[in-house]
Amino acid sequence: MSTETPDRNLAVVGAGVMGTNIAVLALGHGVPVTLVDLDETVLAGARRTIGLKLRHGQLMGKLAAERVLHPKTGLVTTVSLADTAGATAVVEAVTEIPETKTKVLSEVSQIVRPGTLTISNTSCIPIDEMADAVARPEDLVGVHFMNPAYLIEMVEVIRGPRTAAATMTAVTDLLGALGRRGLVVNDAPGFVINTVLHPMINTAARLVQNGVASVEVVDGLMEGCLGHSTGPLRTADLIGLDNLVDSLNVLYARTGDESCRPCDFLLEKVRAGHFGRKTGEGFYDYGKVAS
Repeated sequence: MSTETPDRNLAVVGAGVMGTNIAVLALGHGVPVTLVDLDETVLAGARRTIGLKLRHGQLMGKLAAERVLHPKTGLVTTVSLADTAGATAVVEAVTEIPETKTKVLSEVSQIVRPGTLTISNTSCIPIDEMADAVARPEDLVGVHFMNPAYLIEMVEVIRGPRTAAATMTAVTDLLGALGRRGLVVNDAPGFVINTVLHPMINTAARLVQNGVASVEVVDGLMEGCLGHSTGPLRTADLIGLDNLVDSLNVLYARTGDESCRPCDFLLEKVRAGHFGRKTGEGFYDYGKVAS
């Protein structure tokens, strides 16, 4: 039997990989979700995916069956951003393109009540840069959920220069209700995780491009010698190579660091539509993607 958390109602904008994973995390902890996307077909697929991931989370021992809200009762899907109005917190989880994120956050800020916790699940874009577009910059904070969000308990919390103390308290309370532990960092392009991770992935791809080692050897050395649970190129496939290129472009534009300029091998993969696990092929071949 589900145990709902009636005083919380999370809205998630964007029904892609991260949006669906965040929805699973919330439903798995008894928090109702309103999931918003522009495309009804995407939302229909998200419903199926969320059901599968809720079962996966329970099988992995990460979600307690007695707390899980079934998608039929706990999940509302909609193409109208206006349906975020009653949410106690909103998570923006759209693609890592600055113009797209700022447009969504600006519109959300005009809809929700003042003081509503507004979260960007940004990978690299500085929070204060996006805060310029919202009605109340003090309500905006960054939370960089790791993929898959319903399995990984640590998150990176980004405090912008204008983020209010009350917002930091609210995001800490929400993360606690979702069983997540947040470590707070100050605002900067890429924050901590992706300032370290994305250039490393790009360098690993460049090593393959230059014939220094195969994909499997690069990952094997990072796993076997440095103790990484997953090598950088397999991690890239999990992130999504298209998302990775978007994030690297953000980092390169804001830092000028050449290690962040996407290498040709990575760009070729994206041009070919080989985005990683979600398309069935990236640096590795995962077989046909289930429909």
